[in-house]
Amino acid sequence: MKYRNYLCALFILSTPAISGVNFDTPEGSLKLYGDVEFNVDGASRTGQLTSLKTSSGKDWKAGDSERWDVNGRILIGLDGYRTAANNKFAGFSVQPLADLSGSMNLDDVAFFFGQQNDWKVKIGRYEAYDMFPLNQDTYIEYSGNTANDLYDDGYGYIYMMKEGRGRSSGGAIQLSKTSGPFYFEVNTTARDGTKLFQDSDYHGNSLENKKNVIYARPVIAVTMGDVTTAIAMESNVVNNAYGYTGSDGKFVDQSKRNGYGATLTWNGQKSNPTGGMIVNLSTAYMDATDEKDFSAGINGLWHDFELGYIYAKNDVKAFNINNIDVNNTNDFILGKYDINTIHASYRIRNVMEMNNFNIYLGTYWSRISADEYHDHDDKYRYGARVRFKYHF
Repeated sequence: MKYRNYLCALFILSTPAISGVNFDTPEGSLKLYGDVEFNVDGASRTGQLTSLKTSSGKDWKAGDSERWDVNGRILIGLDGYRTAANNKFAGFSVQPLADLSGSMNLDDVAFFFGQQNDWKVKIGRYEAYDMFPLNQDTYIEYSGNTANDLYDDGYGYIYMMKEGRGRSSGGAIQLSKTSGPFYFEVNTTARDGTKLFQDSDYHGNSLENKKNVIYARPVIAVTMGDVTTAIAMESNVVNNAYGYTGSDGKFVDQSKRNGYGATLTWNGQKSNPTGGMIVNLSTAYMDATDEKDFSAGINGLWHDFELGYIYAKNDVKAFNINNIDVNNTNDFILGKYDINTIHASYRIRNVMEMNNFNIYLGTYWSRISADEYHDHDDKYRYGARVRFKYHF
């Protein structure tokens, strides 16, 4: 389903499975669990927020119609865990998914081992430390939030320190260490770097993969009472990993990507589980080939209501228009642009008096501003979602 590359329904701080079946074996404990997550979505036409029309047809634009959709998946999870002397442990997690498109996929699949409250090694497919948390179920339509196809020419990119976070088309290895209030983590992922871009296109050029990228993503977090602060960076450490061949026959490297981020969280629910507030403040910056991206966001969750704001300011310094079929360059939106987004959600708890059945109502409104923006009737995006969440 192509639209999934252009939008994201983020489910941050989702409630863990509150039920399940536990089994004890001589080799450790097993837990079988799952959840249902079905969505009913409505959104304004996707359009193209930031760069170009991809056809010479006079009236045609990508996503020219409004979108109504029913989508979702069922997850079945199996976790294994075993402890040994001196608080040593090992375990695994596997979470196959069946979605409404008829496909079978995987959420997490990982093996880990270490020593409790000390160190840990994790290998597989998973997501590392979240450097841009959005609180509870958040529905926003733009590029920048899925594990693969994060970036798409023609759509607004909101950089959120996710390029090296994991759960992508390649595997990952993570080393972490806890020492008092400090938490240290280094996550590394290896994969085909062109999978970051929808259809392997970047700035109007079709990318060629020469060798796999390796992202290194170190994180340092400190927790003092209800407050946690974290700083991180992520960088592809392989030069000339992917790019394109120029008109002179020379290979042009496009694989430079260095990201930096910081986040601060005040979790009042630690001391007041029923009436406390959770507030997140995050910022991120990407220094990439011919592009600079900055984003900042703030959001708060009180009881079951969440409200947030995200600001993005990006600068695309170069774009190859020769490979694009358009009427004229006035169809392009290049250079600097801003995106302002407001998002909100509300959780309806214990539907039908079942403590494992919740409904989430999510909505967003987004506006783009750019000097080269010529379609003044196409500056806004908005949408709404009803999510049914059932744990078992």
